[in-house]
Amino acid sequence: MHRFYCPDIADTLTLGEEDSKHCVKVLRMAEGDTIEVVDGNGTLYTCRITMAHPKRCAVEVVESRHQPPHWGQRIVLGIAPTKSLDRIEWLVEKCVEMGIDRIIPLRCHNSERTVLKTERLRKIMVSAMKQSLKATLPRLDEMTPVEQVLGEPFDGTRCIAYCDEQLPRDQRQTLAGICRPGRDVMVLIGPEGDFSPEEVQAACQAGFVPVTLGESRLRTETAGLMAVAWIHALSGNA
Repeated sequence: MHRFYCPDIADTLTLGEEDSKHCVKVLRMAEGDTIEVVDGNGTLYTCRITMAHPKRCAVEVVESRHQPPHWGQRIVLGIAPTKSLDRIEWLVEKCVEMGIDRIIPLRCHNSERTVLKTERLRKIMVSAMKQSLKATLPRLDEMTPVEQVLGEPFDGTRCIAYCDEQLPRDQRQTLAGICRPGRDVMVLIGPEGDFSPEEVQAACQAGFVPVTLGESRLRTETAGLMAVAWIHALSGNA
């Protein structure tokens, strides 16, 4: 069954213009056809088309049910966007497909990208949510200074991954050593030039646990995806 996204579908009973066009013009769905609509807040609606208009496709709700995230914990990724937008867009898409609750674009000392337009990323997230059959749209923050994230309250495991050989490697743990099933997790991944020593020190002082993602030196987006995949696997969601 085809799935669409409309955050206020319960009130308006009408798809947005973009989804209406896709539904009626592209998929050629007609009155009486059944579709699925998610509101991004965890509710899945089974709907029947009552007016197949290409700009405002109207529906009636046949059934609604709550579809919470299946991973049973909050997964938060703070990551410094790469200079190449294609790579961060790929990361966001894959994280949503796997399952994530929040993505925080970080502004760090060594960041090569300090400005990020989030409108396109949100569209990619909506598409990935629908494609992976989820009903909850993750939160995407605006670009945020890493210092602000360090001071943010978080009731769960907080960790920071880095690869600078001048920093204390022997103090770093593995995600397997600190992640617990059902416990919320926040992991921070630095820019292509890594976190600065001062940022790592500030994170440790704020209670973040230094972690390693293995012996290989990974690209920023690869490290972010690997961290999210590890959290799912360690929690039994893979």
